Amino acid sequence: MRTVGVEEELLLVDAESGRPRSVAARTLRYAAEASDPAEGGVDADAAPAAPDDVPGGSIDHELQKHQVETDTVPHTDMTALGESVREWRSNAITAARRAGARVIAAGTSPLPVASSIVEKPRYLQMVEHFGLTTSEALTGGCHVHVSVESDDEGIAVLDRIRGWLPVLLALSANSPFWHGDDTKYASFRSQAMGRWPTAGPPEAFGTAQAYHELVDTMIASGAILDQGMIYFDARLSHHYPTVEVRVADVCADAADTVLIAALSRGLVDTAAREWRAGVDPLPLSVAMLRLITWQAGRFGIEGELVDPRTVTPHPARDVVAALVEHVREALRENGDEEFVDAQVEEIFARGNGAMRQRATLEKTGQLSDVVAELARITAGLEG
Repeated sequence: MRTVGVEEELLLVDAESGRPRSVAARTLRYAAEASDPAEGGVDADAAPAAPDDVPGGSIDHELQKHQVETDTVPHTDMTALGESVREWRSNAITAARRAGARVIAAGTSPLPVASSIVEKPRYLQMVEHFGLTTSEALTGGCHVHVSVESDDEGIAVLDRIRGWLPVLLALSANSPFWHGDDTKYASFRSQAMGRWPTAGPPEAFGTAQAYHELVDTMIASGAILDQGMIYFDARLSHHYPTVEVRVADVCADAADTVLIAALSRGLVDTAAREWRAGVDPLPLSVAMLRLITWQAGRFGIEGELVDPRTVTPHPARDVVAALVEHVREALRENGDEEFVDAQVEEIFARGNGAMRQRATLEKTGQLSDVVAELARITAGLEG
């Protein structure tokens, strides 16, 4: 069974105003103290650090001082993955509280924020090279790593999942606000990410050699700094033997995060099976994929999505159902079928993150209340 690990980019916000606070350094220091016996013992509520030979299991910096990133160790069981996601969120929340902040899982900040870049050489180089794109890059994504046997299998998978990735974006959409304004998008993060030169849907590569040659050519062009700036919606990880699905917004509800992870593994399993059976990828151009992804980011699960098999619009519920049916055999084999069916129904019953944020604003009229509700949901405290 394939392993799955999750990275979540989380925002640090003021406990009173809800505005982002640049306290990442202090938050990380307190998190390290909580897990270091030499600094007073291990916090019983903190997730243990991963062994040195196991990837993941940490909290670290992100580009902005208002943000931290957590990552889990790889899991084969979705219940265990969900527990790990919640444990690392709890660890971040506990450390942030000591730094005078709360933690929210949101694709963008609902309230305005001024740039505060972490002063690492690479990040400062990004500011110099990309200007405002870097300065305004305060977004929260959910990145799912699914194990693959080889780069050849990984590229075969990337070529066959690309049409379904917008559905994951629609389900996870959790960034309707930008600098205090309603953007009219369910995922404005997906628009903000589009500023980067490599972001968005990847082309079909055909072979691992073609993929690596393109990456090398992109870096050699001087337009990007390194492999870490390959921001395709899904890519081969340059650290681990995984396909990294990067299209999703970070989800406020940890159960939604696990849903995206389970569907991502289902897509990888299904694509690998198709490859071995000689089934060709869907014949989708990058131009059409950009359109399908835009539609998903604009409307989320409200209105219509574009079915990648027919390139025609259908109610979002129908396209989500088509994705689930596409991967159902893999979900059943992995023991994820019942959870996925139930969680999809849950999302359509109460809305995705963007819908819940807007519902809170409609109820209270205050974006600070939206942030407070996000903090409660992130911590698993909603009713």
